[in-house]
Amino acid sequence: MSEAQQSIRTETFNIPAALKDAFLTAFVMGALALPLAGFRIGEQGGAFFAEQRMDWVLIAVVAGFIGRFFLSLARVSLAPRIAPPAGAFFGGIGSWLHTNMVLMSGLAIIAAVILPFLPFTDRLILDRAIYMLIYVMLGWGLNIVVGLAGLLDLGYVAFYAVGAYSYALLSTHFELSFWICLPLAGLFAAGFGVILGFPVLRLRGDYLAIVTLGFGEIIRVILLNWYTVTNGPDGISGIARPSLFGLMEFTRNPKEGVVAFHEFFNIPFSGEHRMVFLYFLILALALITNFFTLRMRKLPVGRAWEALREDEIACRSLGINPTNVKLSAFAIGAMFAGFAGSFFATRQGFVSPESFTFIESAIILAIVVLGGMGSQIGVVIASFVLVLGPEFIRELQEYRMLAFGGLMVLIMMWRPRGLLAYRDPTIRLWPVKSKGARK
Repeated sequence: MSEAQQSIRTETFNIPAALKDAFLTAFVMGALALPLAGFRIGEQGGAFFAEQRMDWVLIAVVAGFIGRFFLSLARVSLAPRIAPPAGAFFGGIGSWLHTNMVLMSGLAIIAAVILPFLPFTDRLILDRAIYMLIYVMLGWGLNIVVGLAGLLDLGYVAFYAVGAYSYALLSTHFELSFWICLPLAGLFAAGFGVILGFPVLRLRGDYLAIVTLGFGEIIRVILLNWYTVTNGPDGISGIARPSLFGLMEFTRNPKEGVVAFHEFFNIPFSGEHRMVFLYFLILALALITNFFTLRMRKLPVGRAWEALREDEIACRSLGINPTNVKLSAFAIGAMFAGFAGSFFATRQGFVSPESFTFIESAIILAIVVLGGMGSQIGVVIASFVLVLGPEFIRELQEYRMLAFGGLMVLIMMWRPRGLLAYRDPTIRLWPVKSKGARK
């Protein structure tokens, strides 16, 4: 037995110190819960009043005291079991997932495909699944910029907005279909990515984050004030719904020359048909994004992204042009944001500047960072936790952001490099065996 393990085993439980920590934690919990949960503003007959909820404060104090006390007890009683560094459990999971990547990916795709046909799947579950897949696609797109190229982008929502408004304007003014506007939206967003890339070529770290944050706010302010084009804060409504490659529509009364989906298959009309179609559409777009990213990582440009992330000076010494590498990362990442934005517009049927605020960029960046920089599977897991997690506590509307922030703090304490920070090298250099060792 090592000296460290002996010191852990001889550690005793200090009751006075544990009680002191528990009382201090309970005091802090009470101080935080009093303004947040102790009072509630209500309205009755046009008059506002403050409703006291001291029972909520008491619950927070008791939970803080008991939780802190038993945490101190667990640190001593389970000391031999928690001897490995924090987060080793998730690290082991990440290593296992990457080792069995093909198997897990196949099972995940099969589960995603059969989800709409399961007996418990309803419209609400499909809507939440579509909502999560949008963020998965955005997370994979931003993963190119942040996770692979190492460029901190806080204005990624701007490209998302460009894609959404591109489809909305082309659809309402020129009556173009979704399948024509989809590649155009990605092209426009990629163009804006190059426009953003040029001014920030010499910037790194916090300075790059500030400039990209400003770019995102500039796009939002333009959408808000350019009323003649974007309709300002009123937004754009009446956006066309997608059809099945222009051959079928998911409506009761389709346009002339187009067949209704339910009439073609001779089935009763249902609004869930369009939801299932939208689900498979965003699933296909997300899988294309993932496949494209994985293929790009194995190409020279993908290896240049990872080299730029590790050391830009070393890249220059190897003859890599950082200008082209950064511009390619910004353009490709923005292109997928444009695709996701066009889908968001056709799903909602309405877009407005309020849908593209800084908080959206923060959530997408949190998905990439907490999932693990450069980890594709980590983005999916983080999207499930950060996007669907608050949806399950929607009843506690006042405390959703508090729970969101607390969850982020806990993850960063236990897994500072992300949930699945384990990454396989893009190119593995195997040791060359001598001729005598070969069989």
